[in-house]
Amino acid sequence: MSLRLKHLLLATCAAIFAAGPSARAEDTAGRASARETSPAARETAPAAQPAPSDDAPPREQRRPVRQDPGSLFTGPGRMEPVPDELKNVAIDEHLNSKLPLDLTFTDDWGNRVQLQKYFTGRKPVILQLGYYGCPMLCDLVSQGTVSSLRNVDLEPGKDYEIVFLSIDPAESREMAAKKKQNYLRAYGRGTGDGWHFLTGQKEPIKQLTQAAGFNYKWVASAQQFSHPAAIILCTPEGKVSRYLYGVQFKSDTLRLSLVEASEGKIGTTVDHFLLTCFQYDGKQGKYAASAMGMMRIGGVLTVIIVAFVLYRLFRREARMRAQGLGPYSLANEAALRGASDVIVK
Repeated sequence: MSLRLKHLLLATCAAIFAAGPSARAEDTAGRASARETSPAARETAPAAQPAPSDDAPPREQRRPVRQDPGSLFTGPGRMEPVPDELKNVAIDEHLNSKLPLDLTFTDDWGNRVQLQKYFTGRKPVILQLGYYGCPMLCDLVSQGTVSSLRNVDLEPGKDYEIVFLSIDPAESREMAAKKKQNYLRAYGRGTGDGWHFLTGQKEPIKQLTQAAGFNYKWVASAQQFSHPAAIILCTPEGKVSRYLYGVQFKSDTLRLSLVEASEGKIGTTVDHFLLTCFQYDGKQGKYAASAMGMMRIGGVLTVIIVAFVLYRLFRREARMRAQGLGPYSLANEAALRGASDVIVK
């Protein structure tokens, strides 16, 4: 094959490859344009989805959301992708901020109660914000909380309180009572003391969620709320102490969080010692050793060792004195006398 023919073939192949992508792009654009302008496409095009908002319509105007009636914590086994416009739904941590305890809600018995009732100044409070008709996420958080508490040797009602508040003002106290029974059945012990399930009106719910930094949205296209997955540990006086994120919580982390939130009112000496040496690591989601804590341990151990050595020395000296072997014994006097004689000579 001649050199000229080879060059001609190479140039032809290069032209074909260069034209391929642009031709395909033009063909794709042409087909897309045809679909957009065709009557069938205009008829079958999906309607624009309404933007999410904080306001949910009345319950009777909502489309039903399918749930699995056979499970204790009802909900499908998959998670729908979060829409782009809801990616900012999260928690703004308001640590040490005081919750508005004068807000009034309805408990699972139908009684009007103030939030202050559960913050008596003696026990910490686990606060979960969600809603009872949630098809999945709230139930996973609830299940993780109950599963962890089963392995904690602190008792609800005696050592701490649990408060679940629905963010949906359309939910009833009957739904709250049913959810409470699910909780107690899953927990498997106790009489139900310390478990409180509340519903309320829009304004008190909004005030409490804003104070806790809990941001959520009503998604009309999905007919449900989008909200973070977390529980909030509060002090007995109603201040936010700790946020635990996710749907599963380690029992030792939850226990130490309760002891920390109690401000010394519950827990053992070992718990308080661990809290002195460890601090909560938000990235790891657990309590980890801190540099300051290790320095404190080192300082305490140093003081203990020095005190022990001094104690042994003092005891030994006292024993020697009692036996006449101390620094003023006859042997020491003879040694001193011999030394003075040498100096005189």
